[in-house]
Amino acid sequence: MLLELKNITKSYGPIQSLRGVNLTLNAGEVLGLVGDNGAGKSTLMKVVSGAVVPDSGEYLLESSPMHFRSPQEARTQRIEMVYQDLSLCDTMDVAKNLFLGREPVRNVAGLRFVDHSTLHSRAQKILDDLKITIPSTKITVKNLSGGQRQAIAIGRAVSFHPKILILDEPTAALAVKEVNEVLELIGRLKAQGVGVILISHRLQDIMQVTDRIMVMYEGQNVAERKTKETTLEDIIRLIVRG
Repeated sequence: MLLELKNITKSYGPIQSLRGVNLTLNAGEVLGLVGDNGAGKSTLMKVVSGAVVPDSGEYLLESSPMHFRSPQEARTQRIEMVYQDLSLCDTMDVAKNLFLGREPVRNVAGLRFVDHSTLHSRAQKILDDLKITIPSTKITVKNLSGGQRQAIAIGRAVSFHPKILILDEPTAALAVKEVNEVLELIGRLKAQGVGVILISHRLQDIMQVTDRIMVMYEGQNVAERKTKETTLEDIIRLIVRG
């Protein structure tokens, strides 16, 4: 088992955001996480990624207990999350976005400079490995399409070689062709052994790319289905009725 959460709780004052949630994830598995707004999906994923500290419960990573206090601590265990807003810098090029804060440097006369040649060659390798098609790593991100921007955000997360990758609404507001490209990218990550958790309101995408679906309702996980053994209608019913 790659990841196991047991009886996770989180309250904000009188509001119980998570009420004893359980979750499991295997390596090379895509888990769909669905539920209406306010069901607790985002809070739960922030617990997984270290952005939120739970009030109680167990967090096991490859059977070892974990107690993350920040996303940086989770990153040391190769856990990455791509948020819906992507957090890209529009005025920088593709390569700089992929390596923001981690740019390769070279020393010249005792001074440190960004090694642009190495930066762009490493960036291109990331894109090639993930089969992401971008005309050039020197293109400014603001000039990319929505699907290309999403791919760059995922590529940046993948550059940390994650064991677990959390994607929050990665296909929202994308055209059909771009949606398919992102879903294909998720499939390639799965084939590489990455455990992927996909949050999405686009249930057709969930049905297409996931192995299992977990339904949340009012801060609890109320149902779990193998994707091949359920229907879209069943998942909708569970989301609405809990």
